[in-house]
Amino acid sequence: MCVKSHTFVSCTCCLHCFNSISQAYARRFPKCPLIPVFVDSEIISQSESEDGSVLLTERSCKIDIEAPRLLKRMAGVDYLYFIQKNTLNRRERSLQIEVHNETFSNRVIVNEHCSYTVHPENEDWTCFEQTASLDIKSFFGFESTAEKLAMKQYASSIKKGKEIIEYYVKELAKEGVTSIPRWMPPVSAKLQLPPHSTARSIAVNIVKDGRDQSCSTELVAGSPDEKLDADYIRRYLGDLTPLQESCLIRLRQWLQETHKGKIPRDQHVLRFLRARDFNLDKAKEFLCQSLTWRKQHQVDFLLDTWERPQLLQDYYTGGWHHHDKDGRPLYILRLGQMDTKGLVRALGEEVLLRQVLSINEEGLRQCQENTRVFGRPISCWTCLVDLEGLNMRHLWRPGIKALLRIIEVVEANYPETLGRLLIVRAPRVFPVLWTLVSPLIDENTRRKFLVYAGNDYQGPGGLVDYIDRNIIPDFLRGDCMCDIPEGSIVPKSMYRTAEELESEENHLLSDSIYKSANIYKGSPYELLMEINEASSVITWDFDVSKGDVIFNIYHSKRAPQPQRKDALSAHGLPSLGAANVQLIDKSWVLGRDYSMVEKAFICREGESVQGSHVTRWPGFYILHWRFHTSAASSLPCVDDVLSSLQVSSHKCKIMYYTEVLDSHDFRGSMSSLESSHSGFSQLSGVTTSSEQSASSTVSR
Repeated sequence: MCVKSHTFVSCTCCLHCFNSISQAYARRFPKCPLIPVFVDSEIISQSESEDGSVLLTERSCKIDIEAPRLLKRMAGVDYLYFIQKNTLNRRERSLQIEVHNETFSNRVIVNEHCSYTVHPENEDWTCFEQTASLDIKSFFGFESTAEKLAMKQYASSIKKGKEIIEYYVKELAKEGVTSIPRWMPPVSAKLQLPPHSTARSIAVNIVKDGRDQSCSTELVAGSPDEKLDADYIRRYLGDLTPLQESCLIRLRQWLQETHKGKIPRDQHVLRFLRARDFNLDKAKEFLCQSLTWRKQHQVDFLLDTWERPQLLQDYYTGGWHHHDKDGRPLYILRLGQMDTKGLVRALGEEVLLRQVLSINEEGLRQCQENTRVFGRPISCWTCLVDLEGLNMRHLWRPGIKALLRIIEVVEANYPETLGRLLIVRAPRVFPVLWTLVSPLIDENTRRKFLVYAGNDYQGPGGLVDYIDRNIIPDFLRGDCMCDIPEGSIVPKSMYRTAEELESEENHLLSDSIYKSANIYKGSPYELLMEINEASSVITWDFDVSKGDVIFNIYHSKRAPQPQRKDALSAHGLPSLGAANVQLIDKSWVLGRDYSMVEKAFICREGESVQGSHVTRWPGFYILHWRFHTSAASSLPCVDDVLSSLQVSSHKCKIMYYTEVLDSHDFRGSMSSLESSHSGFSQLSGVTTSSEQSASSTVSR
């Protein structure tokens, strides 16, 4: 049974004809000074077809693998031996290479296949494809080490392979071999190989005798449909290498032959190729999935059929605003001023998703328009996000869940459409949001993010480097009036019905995102969190669905001992979320046995509370909710009497979600932004007081 199994795939293209490549490859033997680990090789057998079109060569190759000396001694070998079988087909102009290991073949199975073929679009190019598989059954207890060494060796081989071919092509040119005629069937008898000849001598003799004619130096004639007009490329697509142009043509032709429905524009097809580094097979699969999705959801007709609800027009704080210095359409989103929680509760996730899709579709349309206006290809847009006002309310878990789904859909169907993302006035809570969403964002997209904290966006290196000053919005101290809504709290009267919201809450609970808890008079509800590292971040989000509660946080250096044994976890600690378990012993003294790190505050029925706390010390933190009783009065007011009639006087109910962000993950989320402006990075540091270490938002 295999312990480790891996498959590696690589493909590339060389801008040399096949004959030059095949002759350059032959120069690698019997030794290659450019590959130090390739010690030596020896021809085991060699044969040729009757007409001389096919040459079969089998070699034994000696490899000095880069491995620890101790591992070599334990394995009992200094070198590894591989068997290589080469098939040179001069008629079809292809070279197939099969390699398998001879050493340790009963423990490790290594198979590699390399293929050199003529490029289908241009005979002056050569395609190179390489696949390898590794199956490790056992290796003296060092399976993981052997796996890493093999992966490292394979990666190095891919990197060096093309460099070596280029080197020997230049060596041939220095010797005056710049053009090799294409192979033709001989008139006389086949070429007789001298005994004990090597591949290198054969190759040199063939070139000198002029008998090998396996490569043509003339260009592909090609029909007009097989090539793109140079003016069209310059005007609508931008700079493309011959290989990139060829990939675009081949993918477009494949779509015309196989796809039923609307064929996307070349600009859009090119986005999918770029997103997959012009790997044709990967881009083909990526694009097909997106086209299927567009057809299923009728996205092509979205702009013409969908009408935005009035609530979106009034409370969605985003819109298109001129263009940046590169001519890209500019979209502005005042996220910090948007009531994301209210929009989700009033409209639902699906409506917000369609809103974002319509923005992306409009962006594609504006790119086409700007391409026409500016006379150069514009394939992406710039997004300016203002985070002033961002707080823990925006980290409401269903809202984050909706945001993550939207990001996932956009990444899968609108690749390479974001040219630059400018984030301004990033507050201290921003790294928490970034930690949640960054894993779903493609690495290439993340490199386009620029983050400015405070007023850093105003000076040199700020927005003026990317947007003309006369276009910067007035709310960012620019000269341009901007009609994007400022945003406000969505009235609860616009929320969906209680049945819909209850269904949503039950859905959240069934997905194990939120948990519910009952709080009784005289029996608080407590959660225990063990923190091993200072500067970790405790976050919370809870709704008070019944009654009023008081919430605060305590810290203790020693583990609390609960009164109920069934609440113990497998590690002897109170289980997280154990209901109505008294964690704080009645004999404990505040200030000696434990301390308060969050001041208590009252949370009323119907309120939603989001907050975070940056821990100052390791130890045990207790999130504490307790029943709140109105202050005693000799003459109770009318509100107190009505409240007592509507709410049970001994029970409250909350729905909550908590999470701990480790300190190293928290710092990493900020450093990964690669921003030269880091005014908000102090969030991860140890604060001077518990009041400064936390931020909470209550929404009513």
